[in-house]
Amino acid sequence: MLRYDYAPALAFLEPHDWEAIHPRLEAAQKMLLEHTGPGHEMLGWRELLRKPDDALLEMLDATAAEIREQADVFLCLGIGGSYLGARAVIEALTPSFRHLAPTPEILFAGHHLSGSYLKALLNYLEGKSVYLNVVSKSGTTLETMLAFRVLRPWMEARFPDASRRILVTTDPAHGRLLEMARTYGYPRFAIPPNVGGRFSVLTAVGLLPIAVAGVDIRSLFYGAVETCERLSNPLDNPALNYAALRYLLYERGYALELLAVFEPRLSGIGAWWQQLFGESEGKQGKGLYPDTVQYSTDLHSLGQYVQEGRRHLIETFLMVEREPDPLLVPDTGDDLDGLAYLSGRSFQEINRIAYEGTRKAHAEGGVPVSTIWLEHLSPNALGACLYFFMHAVAISGYLLGVNPFDQPGVEAYKREMYRLLGHA
Repeated sequence: MLRYDYAPALAFLEPHDWEAIHPRLEAAQKMLLEHTGPGHEMLGWRELLRKPDDALLEMLDATAAEIREQADVFLCLGIGGSYLGARAVIEALTPSFRHLAPTPEILFAGHHLSGSYLKALLNYLEGKSVYLNVVSKSGTTLETMLAFRVLRPWMEARFPDASRRILVTTDPAHGRLLEMARTYGYPRFAIPPNVGGRFSVLTAVGLLPIAVAGVDIRSLFYGAVETCERLSNPLDNPALNYAALRYLLYERGYALELLAVFEPRLSGIGAWWQQLFGESEGKQGKGLYPDTVQYSTDLHSLGQYVQEGRRHLIETFLMVEREPDPLLVPDTGDDLDGLAYLSGRSFQEINRIAYEGTRKAHAEGGVPVSTIWLEHLSPNALGACLYFFMHAVAISGYLLGVNPFDQPGVEAYKREMYRLLGHA
């Protein structure tokens, strides 16, 4: 279902490096599996896969089915892990042009502080049947709760059943948002206390909007379950290999990792991955800076730098093996565009060749490259991909000697922001 090809990058290491890292790699894996490492109290994202809650999946599916029947728009309010995972999976697994889909349009807000965006959003929503899902574990996330402060009265003024149309996903026991849900009778879903935001895509945080979009959340979830079981074995473990390679290259002075996709629908996975690795590793002056690029588009902007710029970056490709019903290049009966030699070949084949050429050129230009291969673009494969990255970043954090499950630096900007806003 998922394989990891890191052979080209081994040329950038010494022969003994790979063997030397294995004792530390095994120790990191043991800390993760036995809950003995830093932040072990936040490993609920693994526990929910080891003990699947089928009743929750059924409830989410039933709620999503009701919303699909009645809504034109399903509006998700959240920031960071409260929306990135859901958006990534929806973009990857639903039609690029959503008006062709027999499900509500999925929109996102509450992930920035733009008043002009909210005004435009309200104008767009006018006259539509809207359901709203506000997601915040603490219930105090400024961007999300400000958007909710605008949208809650808008919903109440237009829908007599607004208290049924507003759904809350938050901490099950504490917080302002939970208090509001209880006060107004909003349907609510729990964010497990032992699951951090960037690891929450396989909880109600991500699964509810993903289900509303018409994606098979059971297949998504059980793709992660199967991969969790597979990656508990240290043998032939792609997540351990990925974490080890990144760490060894980091120790050799590499400072930045690019996650490169050749399928535009995977760009959202890149954005989710960027938060996952940035917040998990970027502590105590450590960690690779994570960035994401979409090829071949970005080969015409950043490609020059990747090929010949400063040699401080590594590159990981996220690729799909097979595409159903590929589009073929038509035979137009002439060669005025000079592309007749491609007639009859599929865009998937051409895209694959573009990847192979890019990988070879970048490796020869001094960039360590590796590739994560998904068998196909499906809910099951996406579930495997999500868990693969979560397992890998936990191991990577332990190799770095940091707690991969906290984010103390995020609180620093919040303190200054709230001080300047006059919040006591």
